[in-house]
This record gives sequence, C-alpha cells and structure tokens, in this order.
Amino acid sequence: MEKGWPGLPYHSISEHFKRIFNEKVYKIPVSVVDDCPNRMGLKGMKTCSFCDVWGSAARAESFDLTLDAQIEKYHALIAKKYNAEKFLVYFQAYTNTFTKIPALRSNFELALKYPYVAGFVLGTRPDCLSEAVLQLWQEYCQKTFVSVELGVQSFFNPHLEFMQRGHSAEDSMKAIHKISQRTSVDLGIHLIFGSPNETEAEIIETAKICNDLPITNIKLHNMHVLKNTDLEKWYHAGTYVPITQADYTRKVQLFLAHLHPRIAIHRLAAYASRWEELVAPAWTADKMKPHQEIIDFLRLTKTYQGCNLSAQTEEDRRLFHQMSLRVERTDSI
Repeated sequence: MEKGWPGLPYHSISEHFKRIFNEKVYKIPVSVVDDCPNRMGLKGMKTCSFCDVWGSAARAESFDLTLDAQIEKYHALIAKKYNAEKFLVYFQAYTNTFTKIPALRSNFELALKYPYVAGFVLGTRPDCLSEAVLQLWQEYCQKTFVSVELGVQSFFNPHLEFMQRGHSAEDSMKAIHKISQRTSVDLGIHLIFGSPNETEAEIIETAKICNDLPITNIKLHNMHVLKNTDLEKWYHAGTYVPITQADYTRKVQLFLAHLHPRIAIHRLAAYASRWEELVAPAWTADKMKPHQEIIDFLRLTKTYQGCNLSAQTEEDRRLFHQMSLRVERTDSI
C-alpha cells in the first residue's frame, strides 16, 4: 500500500489538507442527524435506491452516543493508531443541514471546544441549502475551517432518477454555484459510478464539468448493494447488475485522466464498512485491495490526473509536470 501522497498519480485529499494546515489532519466521523428529505418522503421523494437504514454513517453505533462522546471516543482511537494531533469533526451521516439552525450552531460550538479540533466537515444535499444555513456557514468560516461535501452523485438526470435522489443535475449545479458565491467554505462533491447504462463518454464529461466548477475536492464511490434497499430488490430480481471491479477501475482511470490536478481526491473507491450488510459486489468488502489495484492500473497505463488535458496556463504546465513525475519516478523504482 502507498505511504504518503507524493507517489500517488493523483492529487490526494491529504495533500490538500496539508497545504491548508501545514500538517496531516484526520477526520473524526460523527452522526448527529437520523433522517433526510428522501427518507421522510417529502414532496413525494423516495429513499435513495442505494441507501440503507444507516445512511452514510461509517459507524452505526454512533447514533447511540452523544456528540461529545463520539468526538472523544473516536479521537482517542485515531490519535492512538496514527499518532495524530490535529482533527476535523466530520458530520457525516444523512443530511446535516436538515435540522434547525440553533441545533446546528450548538453542534458546531461543541465540536470546536476541543483544542485538537481545527474545523469541521459537513455532508449534505443540493436541495437542503436555506439562506440561514449559508449564513451560518459563512459565520463559522470567519473563525475556523469549514468544509462542505455535497452529495451530487451524478450530473446526468437518468442516473439520478435511478438512484431516486429527488434532485436534478441542474439543482446540483445551482447549489454548487450558490455555495461558492455566498460562502467561503472548502467545497467538495460526491460522485457515484456504476449506474446502469453509464457510458465512458459520461465519465469523461463528468470530469470536464468538475473542471469548470468552484470545487476543491471530490469523493468517489462505486455503487454497491446493501441489505434492505431498493437496489437489493432489483439485484435479486435480476434487473440490476453491479459494476465489476475491472469496469470501475477503467472508469476511475478515465475520470482522473480528464480531471484537472488542482482538484483533490478523497478516495478512489467506496468501502462497505458494515460488511455483513453488503449484498454485492463482493470486492467492495475489501478496504485496501481495490484502491491498490486502481493505483497499479494507473501506473501500468501511465495514467496520472489531468494527463489527457492540455495546459492553458503556466500554472497548468507546472501541475501537469508534477503529476507526470509521480508516474515516471515509480517506473524507475
């Protein structure tokens, strides 16, 4: 497994955070909300086809702990394991703007009372962005680091409809620009590859769309089937076939090759942390192997982030050259 970002053929989120904080930072995942507009059926929406009862929570047991108990527990575990000193509290599960402003403010204040917390990260949706939420984010941008991860998932409406997201690609574009114009948050998006009939041309177009957006980071997911989801029903009925590891690897390669290296990547593939709830594909249960196989494929094919783009500025040329060196150096080892 790779140790550190310099040898990676893409711009990692670790590099992005290190540039901001001058040291490595770690996320403390917490869960403080237990619902979202989809699960509540607002405006006729359905639960996302891939979403199980735990939402995006990495740790289901978090819902039984208070916020301060979660922060203290996971801080202790991560600090011991990685000898870490600086952290971001990651409000991860469900829709973290789907609650009242006083509750959001209270959560932010509690997180920031810990001296080892340098800021926070929030996961939310394109259709849960009130004016009050934007104002609150900007207020906290004045005193700490604030990052927002927006669950875009796709910029193509047929795929969003398959996922039962309840918002459109146009909604996502409007939300991204609205957040950028009204706040100073560090803005990222989530994307899912693996919907039926998804084409390589769409993957390339997705990268090009991202290049023109005011975002700094992207988190990639491979669509996978969890128990008690609509996706499970379709899988057992034979109407949905999960993406193979080889096909997913190829899509990641295409995406990165057309993605500008200024944009950081959180990870290359999703990991089903609650493996007992994973239905398919089996390769999603392995935390490290898919990542390493993607890295190996990128090196084998001499692919690095932005390699299929043409430099438009001197800064572009510098970034592209730095990325190309990461592939060349590994060839000489």
